[in-house]
Amino acid sequence: MQNSTDSKSIEHGILQPEGTTISTRFNAPSGHARKNYPNHSFGSYLQSLPLKPHGSVTHIYSGQEKPSKVAAAVLDVSVGNTDLQQCADAVMRLRAEWLFKEKRYDDISFNLTNGFKMQYSEWKQGKRLNAACNGWTTGGVASETHDDFMNYMKKIFTYAGTLSLSKELQNKNIANLEAGDVFIQGGSPGHAVIVVDVAEGNEGKIFLLAQSYMPAQDIEILKNLNNAEMSPWFKANEMGLLKTPEWDFEWSQLKSWP
Repeated sequence: MQNSTDSKSIEHGILQPEGTTISTRFNAPSGHARKNYPNHSFGSYLQSLPLKPHGSVTHIYSGQEKPSKVAAAVLDVSVGNTDLQQCADAVMRLRAEWLFKEKRYDDISFNLTNGFKMQYSEWKQGKRLNAACNGWTTGGVASETHDDFMNYMKKIFTYAGTLSLSKELQNKNIANLEAGDVFIQGGSPGHAVIVVDVAEGNEGKIFLLAQSYMPAQDIEILKNLNNAEMSPWFKANEMGLLKTPEWDFEWSQLKSWP
């Protein structure tokens, strides 16, 4: 299904409907060049994320279509069948999936809202979260399968969120924005979106954003509803707020991974 935003994107050579990944679906607008990230880097991983066919709509975990149509594309990444993988969870999922793919198991770690540092390196040895969610207990089976990794991530989704992730990440200046950085407002509710691609031009950097939302839903590449001619790209040097379709961020709310 093609809408006016798609038509503008095609007209300006941005949208390539046959593309199957972020970097092949969306060209950088005229006057900009996509940033090349090293092989095996987080930036390269994000640019190569698979997309569902052009025209796919975002679904809520229950299988229903999301009412608001704010997606320029939908990632071909599972959302599960429970209301767990919401905004910060999707950000942590993408980060952890990259680390898992690179077998950097010791680097997969997130702080729970109560402050407990939940490390995958402990989980994969068969340790499990105790009843108070502040330490480890026994009872699991040692495993490095992706299915068991997702069991670990479901615990993260349950007991971590925007509040804990915003404290864990480091402040970053917008001039230094890179793929993998996160715009995040911690709270209940808060919100988080992740930068999945960056291009550069004479007027500065532009970027693509991905999000999940509440209730849990497919991870979607966000349209830029304020600039149809360059959508889904956003400018990094705009004044005021970063206005995404469902949340406004201060530019000072940009953060990066430690």
